[in-house]
Amino acid sequence: MMLIVQDAFRSSDLPKGGVGTIGNFDGVHRGQRSVIDTVVHQAREEGLLSMVVTFDPHPLSLLRPHEAPQLITTLEQKERLLDDAGVDAVLVVRFTPEFSRVTAERFVRDFLHKGLDLREIHIGSSFVFGHGREGNVGLLKSLGEELGFRAVGVAEVAVQGERVSSTRIRRAITEGRVEAALDMLDRPYSITGVVTRGDRMGKRLGWPTINLAPENDLLPADGVYACQVHFPSFPATFDCATNIGTRPTVYENYQRVVEGHVLDFNTDVYGEKVELKFYRRLREERIFPTVMDLSAQIRLDVEATREYFIARQGFSRQLESS
Repeated sequence: MMLIVQDAFRSSDLPKGGVGTIGNFDGVHRGQRSVIDTVVHQAREEGLLSMVVTFDPHPLSLLRPHEAPQLITTLEQKERLLDDAGVDAVLVVRFTPEFSRVTAERFVRDFLHKGLDLREIHIGSSFVFGHGREGNVGLLKSLGEELGFRAVGVAEVAVQGERVSSTRIRRAITEGRVEAALDMLDRPYSITGVVTRGDRMGKRLGWPTINLAPENDLLPADGVYACQVHFPSFPATFDCATNIGTRPTVYENYQRVVEGHVLDFNTDVYGEKVELKFYRRLREERIFPTVMDLSAQIRLDVEATREYFIARQGFSRQLESS
């Protein structure tokens, strides 16, 4: 089981002696995974712990709140993804006004070296840290020669000729380009939340839906998506035609909602916390002449969702057999 140490910078009970990395790791995307996978592999080769040092909240939320991004992953999602990657320990550093004034050199000397006794530190080649963004691969290598640890810069990962970054992924998601986000994350973008009671409009239209109260701040653009939803109580995953938007055919100036018709499913799941994964945007949200026209379109959306996952499953089998 992965060890998680909260408020690690001030903790006196830290794991010692390992291979580590530092970063925000929002999204745990393909570029970040290249660093994390290197750390995990190297640690196993040397019989050491693999460690990830990360920050909460995101530094920009404190330093420049107006520029703070909507995060791709919640802290809980990030920790689960790191656990899935095989990381042994996650050190969560609380990013406070006091910590923001800590120099990169002090952070390396007092925390990474004295506190964790890291034998190797791997970071993305362009990653910077510390007060004034003074910390980088060069500083780590210089201090490593003095203090006795090895520092390595890991090359960036590109998709379609452009560097994979959390910023690029956020842009794709907010524009509804969830397939592009999937390519950069190496998994579908997902949100978690509790199933709540809605106004039952979907049921009156002939297409009952689950309504999700998202824990994630970052939502794809308004529209209809081919998704899959995981119910922990079964446990099982179902295909789901999901709408994000204000339902303008039925309401005027209504709140934004996330609701989905789960295919071949008829069970009460109110109050359950579920995960919703976005695979493809089927269409934009639009106003229909009548609710009957809307219902007819939902039927088409449901069939498009079904056909998408049938085709995807067939493609996966083809890859496995090749």
